Amino acid sequence: MELIEVRNLTKRYGSLKALDKVDLKIPEGRIIGLLGKNGAGKSTLMRCILGFLKFDGEIDIMGERVNHHKESIHNLIAFIPDVSSLDDRLTVQQTIDYVASLNESWNAVTAGRLLSRSDLPLNQKVGNLSKGMKTKLYLLITLSIDVKILLLDEPTLGLDIVFRKEFFNTILGEYFDETKTIIISTHQVEEVEQILQDIIFIDEGKIILQEDIAELKNQYSLISVQSNRKEELEKLNPMLITHTLGKVNAIVGSDVQIEGAEYSRPSLSDLFVAKVGGSNE
Repeated sequence: MELIEVRNLTKRYGSLKALDKVDLKIPEGRIIGLLGKNGAGKSTLMRCILGFLKFDGEIDIMGERVNHHKESIHNLIAFIPDVSSLDDRLTVQQTIDYVASLNESWNAVTAGRLLSRSDLPLNQKVGNLSKGMKTKLYLLITLSIDVKILLLDEPTLGLDIVFRKEFFNTILGEYFDETKTIIISTHQVEEVEQILQDIIFIDEGKIILQEDIAELKNQYSLISVQSNRKEELEKLNPMLITHTLGKVNAIVGSDVQIEGAEYSRPSLSDLFVAKVGGSNE
């Protein structure tokens, strides 16, 4: 079943085309990575899906057309952005109570379970919380609302590695199942690569690739040889050549064989650079 269908989606900011005729089908029960350079259109795509931005084209969420921001969409989809929109004037408890009162799909049992396992200070004002604690509160609120789709836009930006691991473990343990879908936009792809099932590469507002990760990696090999054998690799027309500690590495088709070479599977970062190129920064 397709949870989200995007057809011919185009978004302009003046003369800048942030999204260019994007077509996507997002199925249920998948954890999907959205990978692109800065300015590629990742956040714009998510905000169009949420109805936060005006756009040209069509977006359907579970058969419901998204034309603008409307309450019914948020009974189906939740969003954790890179910057929290929590009200600094409220306490943690007031924030939880406020969100619960606004959402018919609020799950008090889930909220209670998450709260009991957290160290959130209920009487502390949100404005006095650290970034990590604010993110933990935002995560608790989001996961306590029963929705089918969870969008994560650089959700752990600026957090330490321990909390980032806890963040994703909580999402997998409390939210994900075969009927729901998670889309994660992140620059820290190595951190989430092991939990992703599908990947989308986006560049300059266009979808470059959407594929099952296992099937994608099975198409390629990362081979390594000594630096003096570089010409051998170049003759194979590899997708990408890199150098590390006296060796030359190349991404080639999985059927390529070179005597004496070391073989491994390419990472998503390797494949992204091979297909899209390096950073815009």
